[in-house]
Amino acid sequence: MRIEDILKLSSDIPLSKSVIVNLLYTYGLINGELNKVLKPYDVSIQQFNVLRILRGRGDKPASLSTVQDRMINKMSNTTRLVDKLITKQLVKKETNKTNKRKIDISITAGGLNFLKEIDVMIDSKEVEMVNSLTHEEATELIRLLGKLRLIAN
Repeated sequence: MRIEDILKLSSDIPLSKSVIVNLLYTYGLINGELNKVLKPYDVSIQQFNVLRILRGRGDKPASLSTVQDRMINKMSNTTRLVDKLITKQLVKKETNKTNKRKIDISITAGGLNFLKEIDVMIDSKEVEMVNSLTHEEATELIRLLGKLRLIAN
């Protein structure tokens, strides 16, 4: 379905605007579906992303700037996200042993267990959302999105 029809626009929009509006609208739909999976656990997509970043570092803690650099959504307030995860006992923060001005953030055993549980549901939802694309279409979409990211950076 055309984005103009979905948004009930009375006229066509320029191709460049259509590309951007389609991307943003699709992002909103995908974001909503993933949030539905996470909502019962009182965790946002951004918090989930922080947990995955920390898990990926293994036993090596991360600084706030390291987490921020690796976030998918760069607009997130990383400090607030980490504080919420600390309250949920999914991550912990400690003063860096070599530089007292830095804070080390790491995932807890509870955070790792949470990810083990939720990964299956998120993976399933992602497969469900992409299932209508062939392997070739998915690969081409990734290539085209990568091309757009090069222009945007």
